[in-house]
Amino acid sequence: MTKVSIIVPCYNEQATIRLLLDAVRRQTFPLAEMEVVIADGMSTDGTREAIAAFQRDFPDLVLRVVDNPLRTIPSGLNRAIEASRGSILIRLDAHSKPYPDYVERCVQALEEGRGDNVGGVWEIQPAAGTWIAKSIAAAASHPLAVGDALYRHARHAAVVDTVPFGSFKRELLERIGGFDETLLTNEDYEFNARIRKAGGRIWLDPSIRSVYFARATLKELARQYWRYGYWKWRMLRRYPDTLRWRQALPPLFVSSLMALAVFSIFIPFLRAALAAELLAYFTVMIIAGVHAAVRRKSLYLLLGLPLVIPVMHLSWGSGFLWSILRSGMKRNG
Repeated sequence: MTKVSIIVPCYNEQATIRLLLDAVRRQTFPLAEMEVVIADGMSTDGTREAIAAFQRDFPDLVLRVVDNPLRTIPSGLNRAIEASRGSILIRLDAHSKPYPDYVERCVQALEEGRGDNVGGVWEIQPAAGTWIAKSIAAAASHPLAVGDALYRHARHAAVVDTVPFGSFKRELLERIGGFDETLLTNEDYEFNARIRKAGGRIWLDPSIRSVYFARATLKELARQYWRYGYWKWRMLRRYPDTLRWRQALPPLFVSSLMALAVFSIFIPFLRAALAAELLAYFTVMIIAGVHAAVRRKSLYLLLGLPLVIPVMHLSWGSGFLWSILRSGMKRNG
């Protein structure tokens, strides 16, 4: 009987899908008790050919592919869950690499009752060898960029709000349902919010580790964080009590810049306030860049961090505010 099903939403991940599958096959957990179910969003880049080649090379790992015509992450997760057979489900991404003991540690924590959804820490790595890709990877785990998101830098096990690549028993789905397909992003956070509302626990153990490949360019990063901000507001409308300070700061920052920029046209002294805010903000960014460059002995971070972190803040905050505006327009329309 299959004990563990690894469920993976996937779309155009030819470059990294083999890395994931190789990492899964090297797990310390018995292959005979494990399967991988990939929900593919009708990839056009050779992803399916890469999966088929892996199946030919390593038939000892049970691997199935199901269609995800909606091409969204939550729909992919649900299609994979429907096709899976394991009593324990572990959610991974096609651009991730779990450590060899990832599955074993997740199963152990679940069987010991440490949490209803168990996950670990991301080790962020660059998706390319460029200085900007390396800077994006460094920023993605920096406290100025991600605040108190413990799954990016925790050192001690704890009960938390959310984990990115969670593991849970199938019976949990009978209590709270699957992933919400109306949310195109923040599906993990919303899923974990329902678990907590139902009295469950989200457990983060930093000994459970996976490598996550960050975006390679500023354009890809800006799109990602705009999407995060946009769908965060949609999720918060349902669960307003889940708002955390780190999530409120980017839209407040963008709002203040917009307000000062507009009103300074009519009130000249506000130009000084706008200049002071920008000066203070980028001074902090430059200090962070210098500190990171010295600590990591990487000179590119002198420019990289002060460039990347503002892209994350401004994109996330703008997406959040645009989502609020769109919601208001629909109500009044």
